[in-house]
Amino acid sequence: MALSEETEQDTAAPPGSPPATLGIGMVGYAFMGAAHSQGWRTAGHVFDLPARPALAAICGRDRAAVDAAAARHGWAAAETDWRALIARDDVDLVDICTPGDSHAEIAIAALEAGKHVLCEKPLANTVAEAEAMAEAAERAAARGQVALVGFNYRKLPAIAYARSLIAADRLGALRHVRAAYLQDWLVDPASPLTWRLDRDRAGSGALGDLGAHLVDLAQYLAGEPLVGVSAVTETFVRERPLLAGPVSGLGGAADATGRGAVTVDDAALFTGRLASGALASFETTRMAAGRKNALRLEINGELGSLAFDLERLNELQFHDHTEPATTSGFRRILVTEPEHPYLEAWWPPGHGLGYEHTFVHQARDVVHTVVGGARPSPSFADGLQVQRVLAAVEESAAKNSVHTPVLS
Repeated sequence: MALSEETEQDTAAPPGSPPATLGIGMVGYAFMGAAHSQGWRTAGHVFDLPARPALAAICGRDRAAVDAAAARHGWAAAETDWRALIARDDVDLVDICTPGDSHAEIAIAALEAGKHVLCEKPLANTVAEAEAMAEAAERAAARGQVALVGFNYRKLPAIAYARSLIAADRLGALRHVRAAYLQDWLVDPASPLTWRLDRDRAGSGALGDLGAHLVDLAQYLAGEPLVGVSAVTETFVRERPLLAGPVSGLGGAADATGRGAVTVDDAALFTGRLASGALASFETTRMAAGRKNALRLEINGELGSLAFDLERLNELQFHDHTEPATTSGFRRILVTEPEHPYLEAWWPPGHGLGYEHTFVHQARDVVHTVVGGARPSPSFADGLQVQRVLAAVEESAAKNSVHTPVLS
């Protein structure tokens, strides 16, 4: 049976015995809440797990909305106070799907209450918050608790397989990592000012929302950290229509002009250097007209190259540079074989998976980590490393805000 590299062997309950359960309590019910619910609800029906995820309770501040989300996604109960959710005896793991400004408070409280934690990315809004979370996770680990970050793209079979090829030295010494994540949902200047455009809530803009994925994937695939960056960022639309209350997540009323300031970046460009000396380049934006969710990666090494495109997420492009030039070149690997990561439980070869399956695989791996004692991956320490890179990007961009004139 093929397994992802981060988890232990599947261990089902002995025949005839009732399966153990892992009670899940989730804070947040919007986009990520729905995606995580899908993952928890499905994982035990697809994989043989050492414990069955039980959707114990979901939490949100709006009673009517959270009750509706509980009914829609199959949660047994609903709470309007995350502290009450953490205190529940039927909750073993707290899944945090809220904006970044509440991650640290909820995660640390949950860990101190003896719960396991899964927290959406980026880990926090600041390095100081991420450090406090990582320290709390270390203390909790000594008590047998685990804390993980929701970098779901690691759970794509093609990405996990790419990591195994690099770990097996199929690319040799790495030379370049090239990464881009492009979206277009903010191209229209009439798009409203939501919490994702408020630095106090989101921490940063495209950098944290999309760039966190790129940084994590680059470090995960390369197997080494970024050690230096140089960056520029830009906010192209600096004011947007301000919608009050639950629509924007900001509360309050619009000012006299009905507009509010955008306090995060729309786009970030940065270069970096990995610990080995390999060079990396990153582009992330929510202003690329026509690009909906375009994540692309290419890694070049002395022995070959790998390329991945999220819009063709069941495929991996591989070039073996040791082959004769007359026959070498990029070849398409359809990552749907049962020997590929996660695929042993799914459909026959050629029947592709989609975005939602990353959350099913994430739930699978979390259960194995909690019950089987596998090393947490991605851990809060991994999330902290990403946070440090994001902070370094912002620091570099601030220094590079005044451009040197180009002389003709």
